[in-house]
Amino acid sequence: MTPPFRTLGFHHITMVSTDAPRTLAFYGGLLGLDLVKKTVNFDDPGAYHLYFGDGGGRPGTILTFFEWPHSPPGQWGIGSVHHLALGVSTPEAQLKWKRRLTDAGVPVSGPIDRGYFTSLYFSDPDGQVLEIATAGPGYAIDEPADALGRELLVPPTERLPGGRNEAAIAALTHPEPVPGITDDMRLEGIHHISAITRDMDVAEEFYEATLGLSLVKKTYNQDDGRTKHYFWAHYEDGRVGPHSALTLFGWPDSHHHARPGAGLTHHVAFRARNEEEQEAWRDHLLSLRVPVSEVMDRTYFRSIYFRAPDGLLLEIATDGPGFTIDEPSDSLGRSLSLPPWLEGRRADIERRLVPLG
Repeated sequence: MTPPFRTLGFHHITMVSTDAPRTLAFYGGLLGLDLVKKTVNFDDPGAYHLYFGDGGGRPGTILTFFEWPHSPPGQWGIGSVHHLALGVSTPEAQLKWKRRLTDAGVPVSGPIDRGYFTSLYFSDPDGQVLEIATAGPGYAIDEPADALGRELLVPPTERLPGGRNEAAIAALTHPEPVPGITDDMRLEGIHHISAITRDMDVAEEFYEATLGLSLVKKTYNQDDGRTKHYFWAHYEDGRVGPHSALTLFGWPDSHHHARPGAGLTHHVAFRARNEEEQEAWRDHLLSLRVPVSEVMDRTYFRSIYFRAPDGLLLEIATDGPGFTIDEPSDSLGRSLSLPPWLEGRRADIERRLVPLG
């Protein structure tokens, strides 16, 4: 097989939680995400590993959490994710989210017009920065769809801090309480992931060479107008693929490196269709002199791990076999699932875990 060396996009993102029941209440209860797997960290079986996802855990919709109760707070910086954006279809549905979150006591900023989409910002109980971003209008509003990422674009004044009506933005919300999640509010998986790097040129070469991502937007951070903000994605035939946009803020003169911990992303996983393609990816990475792990069996997919030049931990995970390998599709996430090599320790593992309710 000769692989294209162009990933279709994200498989999942893994974050760090200090309290699994609280994480389940926030992501499952408040945000309405489906729990598709309740298991443990295979490298640390005394800790939960929770998986949320759409459609039984479709790649690109999967959020996972390691529960590390005693982890100190993390801090984003060079080599880390800054925030995770989840997609929603319309600005009207986004305003419903603002009202639902605000009424639940979650501080929210926005909606802020980013040109390519509109954004709400808030944090989970551990401090992970989250965004709910609209589906459009898309990246072709200021460049031809078949020629994205060619020019460094300066955002218009009305999208920069001095040109925004902050009072009007803060006041804008849905007029009625939103006690339940309506169909139009369903979150549509990973919209984009934004991270921080020191050297944009090195990042561009790395992500294009290793993962086949294309540069689709060169602009500036619209919250300061100075920091470069570039977007990469699966881009083919003038179309940006869903669940594939990775954005980077460039901090060229900073020595502020990420500090791992709670409320921070642990790693970002991209897709391989199958094991054969993953093995080809691994050979490809080694040919580029990128250190990469052996293939690891994660039961629901196979994984290889490597790091970007700035230190961000990356993974390439197979699409299958999927989350129904050990549970029926109509009862995903209801029971504690363990891989065969941990079944003999089930009683001890269950005794050490806090019930999720």
